Amino acid sequence: MKKFLLIIALIPLILSAQPIDQQINQLVTKYYEAGKFNGSVLVAQKDKVIFKGGFGEANMEWNIPNAPDTKHRIGSITKQFTSFIIMKLVQEGKIKVTGYLSDYLPYYRKDTGGKITIEHLLTHTSGIPSYTAREDMDEIGKNNIPVEEFVKKYCSGDLSFEPGSQFVYNNSGYFILGAVIEQLTGMTYEEALHKYILDPLELKETGYDTFKEIIPKRSTGYVRTALGFNHADYLDMSVPYAAGSMYSTVEDLYKWDLSLKTEKLLPAKYMAEIFKPRVSGLGAKYGYGWMIKRTLSPDSKDSITIIAHGGGINGYSSYNMRVIEPGYVVTIADNSTGSSQVEIANLILNVLYGKEYKNPTKSLIPIVYKSINEDGIDNAIKLFNELKKDKDNFSYNEGELNQLGYLLLGEKKLDESIKIFELNTILYPKSSNVWDSYGEAALEKGDKENAITYFKKSIELDPQNSPSYTHLKKLGVEIEKKSDLVLPVEKLKEYEGKFQIAPNFILTVFVEGDKLYTQATGQPKFEIYCSDIDKFYLKVVDAKLEFNRDAEGIVNSLTLYQSGQVIPCKKID
Repeated sequence: MKKFLLIIALIPLILSAQPIDQQINQLVTKYYEAGKFNGSVLVAQKDKVIFKGGFGEANMEWNIPNAPDTKHRIGSITKQFTSFIIMKLVQEGKIKVTGYLSDYLPYYRKDTGGKITIEHLLTHTSGIPSYTAREDMDEIGKNNIPVEEFVKKYCSGDLSFEPGSQFVYNNSGYFILGAVIEQLTGMTYEEALHKYILDPLELKETGYDTFKEIIPKRSTGYVRTALGFNHADYLDMSVPYAAGSMYSTVEDLYKWDLSLKTEKLLPAKYMAEIFKPRVSGLGAKYGYGWMIKRTLSPDSKDSITIIAHGGGINGYSSYNMRVIEPGYVVTIADNSTGSSQVEIANLILNVLYGKEYKNPTKSLIPIVYKSINEDGIDNAIKLFNELKKDKDNFSYNEGELNQLGYLLLGEKKLDESIKIFELNTILYPKSSNVWDSYGEAALEKGDKENAITYFKKSIELDPQNSPSYTHLKKLGVEIEKKSDLVLPVEKLKEYEGKFQIAPNFILTVFVEGDKLYTQATGQPKFEIYCSDIDKFYLKVVDAKLEFNRDAEGIVNSLTLYQSGQVIPCKKID
């Protein structure tokens, strides 16, 4: 699922005269101390490692520290390896990227398989719905399902768009590529990994993860919450498969990077195909399993090419970044979700270029929670209102406050929970979600009258908020769910324009046919749907847009609501 760029407020830290490795250690340590990183890091230039280290714990119950040789699940970085094997098969003459899926996977449905090429799968342009976006994904993820059965059942849906017409990040495509590899080689995907990559490169600390196998130095995966960490939900690793089931160390991923600069495994002409920029997506161009971006260096003196990919899977986050011209490599693996690995990688790049970088802010939520337990809810809210003024050192968002409210609700601290949800509605009065949560707390307390009021407010803000309708129905209040408004083209044209999120990040809104679309810089276009006058939402991501008008009724800005963030966007064109 794509996400719009969110701007994170950070305070500046002046670079000292310390050696580079100490500066990097200091930077990552601050992220660890702020609760925003827990894992392993390696930084290198060409054939020299500049820094490597571990932060936090590989296992929090036994206090086992993370280290450079700790094995972490790397999620979608697996796609680099899958695309590489496909190119090996191209070299061997067993497959063509222009060939159709049905040519190589006989059991795939012919009506769509005859339209989708291997390149469509490699570049997330196939139009096949991603199985990881299914509502029943949590249940699916607990099961070990044979590859062919999984492809037929979960990766063969009707196309969302014509193959090649759009970029939509898609795990189904890479799962299918794994099935193609098995079909053409007669090996399992794991065996193909070892034959084509792991064994020749002697990547002994990298492999295909399984739950049952004893894997020395494998970390435990955690979920980062507003108050600390919980164990991640179980995920059978047959489900992410060729799209995300590998584990590795930052040291092995560095060896992998070194190999990509040689012809040891693959001739240069095939390697060039992997890194060729092909389609716009994720704020860059996408090649075969890699994102490629040409940008200014942090010191603004030169243009540099960044080739990178991130990974996220239950309990783990990762990022592998290659800066081609100076030969920098930054590899980060975190055994928790919700980390700041991309942000850390970019700030490490600042360090390498001698540019000032910034410290992370600390979340206010643990401070408030502690104050609730020690000083009472009223004093805690007073403390929150004082500290939130210090934006250089502290941060909070709608999602974190909501999480705190539900934590208190689970602890049967109803009055405290209600006051936190009330605070959230004051801070984010236009968020349908916080009013729905406020209603749930009121209902738990037995205050049906206010619960009904809050659920109705939630629906008023977002007529598509299904939970509020469900709650009201249980309370005997029937409200017919609104359909999306269908506005005439003349009305839709009022919303057209360019809206600035950041200096180099623009949201373009435009009419195409009789529909309204939005497209962020470097990302694909998405249709937006009208829930009410001046209010729109996206179906592919959890995001809402509200257009604002001046005194004459002309749209002059919009507000983007996403992931607990409220982002004002000025109209610039």
